[in-house]
Amino acid sequence: MIVDPLTLLAFVPAGLALNLTPGADMMFCLGLGLRAGPRPALAASAGISAGGMAHVTLAGLGLAAALAALPVLLDVIRWLGVAYLLWLAWGSLRMGPLRPDAPVLSAARAFREGMLVNLLNPKVILFVLAFVPQFVDPARAILPQFLVFGLILAAGGFVINGLVGVFAGGLGRRLATSPRLARALGIASATIFTALAIRLAVMQRI
Repeated sequence: MIVDPLTLLAFVPAGLALNLTPGADMMFCLGLGLRAGPRPALAASAGISAGGMAHVTLAGLGLAAALAALPVLLDVIRWLGVAYLLWLAWGSLRMGPLRPDAPVLSAARAFREGMLVNLLNPKVILFVLAFVPQFVDPARAILPQFLVFGLILAAGGFVINGLVGVFAGGLGRRLATSPRLARALGIASATIFTALAIRLAVMQRI
């Protein structure tokens, strides 16, 4: 087997507990659900999971060595993430009330936004490098083990973050046709995205 069954049994509840912990990905799905509705929020959750798999794959291929050689890469990624989140916050503030026939944010665009937010979050990189290797058996093939653990984390995150976004989206789409409430939802979404950007900006390099 790629992963020892006992190790897998230990990893699943640990990964689930981490997925249930509120973080940047969950808050992003919450904000996007309020801004755009349940379907885009679910697509964004899928994008976040895809981004997580990319992080895990890179870690399995030796990302730790690359960051050790060029630690400035982490800062570059961090500030790109800050800029992207602030751009999303600005877009939320500019949104007006929804018309009944207004098109929703496409699933493809929401997927890309979720994946970019995840890929541009250095905390995800650091988490993968710190958490996943604890369960990796060096006597077995390394990359396949990373991929198995990554799939577990991605599946759990997709379900949990998706449910948060769908719940927020159902509420947001019902309220967003009122100009006053649409403005409030836009401010709420922008506040969430801005808070995530600030959190990323003040993150200390580990």
